[in-house]
This record gives sequence, C-alpha cells and structure tokens, in this order.
Amino acid sequence: MNNKTVVITGASSGLGKATALAFARKGWWVAVADINQERGDEAVEEIKALGSQAFFQHCNVTKSEDIQALHDRCLEEWPQIDVLINNAGIVSALGAIDRVPMVEWQRAMDINLMGVVRGCSIFTRTFKEQGCGHIVNIASIAGLITVPGMTSYSASKAAVVSLSEMLRAELKHKKIGVTVVCPSLFRTNLSESLMNAKEGQQEVIDREMEKSSMTAEDIAEKIVSAVKANQFMLLPHKISWLHWGLKRLSPNLYQWVITRK
Repeated sequence: MNNKTVVITGASSGLGKATALAFARKGWWVAVADINQERGDEAVEEIKALGSQAFFQHCNVTKSEDIQALHDRCLEEWPQIDVLINNAGIVSALGAIDRVPMVEWQRAMDINLMGVVRGCSIFTRTFKEQGCGHIVNIASIAGLITVPGMTSYSASKAAVVSLSEMLRAELKHKKIGVTVVCPSLFRTNLSESLMNAKEGQQEVIDREMEKSSMTAEDIAEKIVSAVKANQFMLLPHKISWLHWGLKRLSPNLYQWVITRK
C-alpha cells in the first residue's frame, strides 16, 4: 500500500480529512482538494507530519475546470493516480417537498451528485489509460432508505448510489474498482454546510450526530479497508444493514414502520 496515491475532494475537514489521514498512515500520498485554503493547508501539514507526501489544490466541485486542474496537478506531482474519493458534499435544506426552495434542490444536486459525476468523468479517462484505478463515491444511508423531511439530500445521495452501480458494471472489465459508501449519522462537521436552516435545525443535526457511536475516523478506516478489498457497497453502521434489508425484503412493511405515528 506504500507510495500509492489518493485524491480526496472535501478533504480539509470532517470525513474527508479523516480519510486523508487514514490513507497517509498507510504510506499513501494524498491530494487534499477543497474550497477552504486554510483548513486544507492544515490538513496537508498533518499528513506530512505522519511522514507522507501531500499537497493542497483549491477545488470547487461545481466547476469542471477546477476538477480538471486538480486532475492535471496530480499527474504533475505523481507518476499515476490510484484512487479518487468523491467526498465533497453538503446537507441540504430540511423540510417537506413543498417547503424546500428550488434553489436548494439545485445546490444539492450540483454538489452532491454532479460534483461526483464531474470527478468520475474526468478521472476515469486516466484510469482507463493506466489500466487501473479505484473510485470511491461518498453517498449516505439516506440514499438507500427513506428519511422523511430530507427529500433533496436523500434524492441526491440515491442518485450517487445509482451512478456507482452503473460505474461498477461499466468499468468491471477495465480493472477499475468502484466503492460506494453509505454511512448513517456519525460525529463530524457536516451540519456546517446547511444553509438557510430554520431556527434549531443545525442544533438538532449536531445533537443526533453526537449520539452516534461512530466517528469520522472510524468510517475512514473502513474506507481504506474497502479500497484494499475492492468492496463495492460499504455500510459502516451495522444497523443500516437491518434497515436496508427490511426495505428490500418487504417494502410495504418498511413503509408502514417509518410512517406509523
């Protein structure tokens, strides 16, 4: 695993940073891509302190030119790119379908879905030329099960799961692995991305995250293991398998369970 390379979007904090450090501890070289220069520089210094190599590249995943610049910088710095982790994402406005403004839907889709699409499109070309590579897309358990009140977020993450399934089939014979990660709530700073939140919503999310037994570091270690094993579906929380299994086994029963008063 030493001297392999990994590119991570949204890597200056939260799960992205935890994953960058987890790979660095294994001897990987890391490209820290994010819109936050200050936090990104701090992440790079922490990686270097572990004895690994790293650099920061400003990257707004809503802009194809930023992702292309990130890709080109990686090829300038490294002999090849081994893993791309499409981690950058937001938690979009909470509320019923008739309460969430269209601008919030567009923001969720542009970052959570199209940011992943742009990354996959640009980096896959190089993976095909290399004859190897691995893509990790960070989705959410909200993309697999029903979470009332999180329509835009859940829809964007469900699309990432579907995209990952298509990529897995499309790239199977190209020696390019695909992993989709669907965590439940864990302790991280995701609520910082919530814009136009109603009073108390961010506090509610933070409170629920703090109840989780899992941290970003726990999820990150599982991502490293999933890449090593070429595992497709990663559900880090055991309870998620129960919810997902019930939904697949009996959709009507599952619907009754989540909607009962």
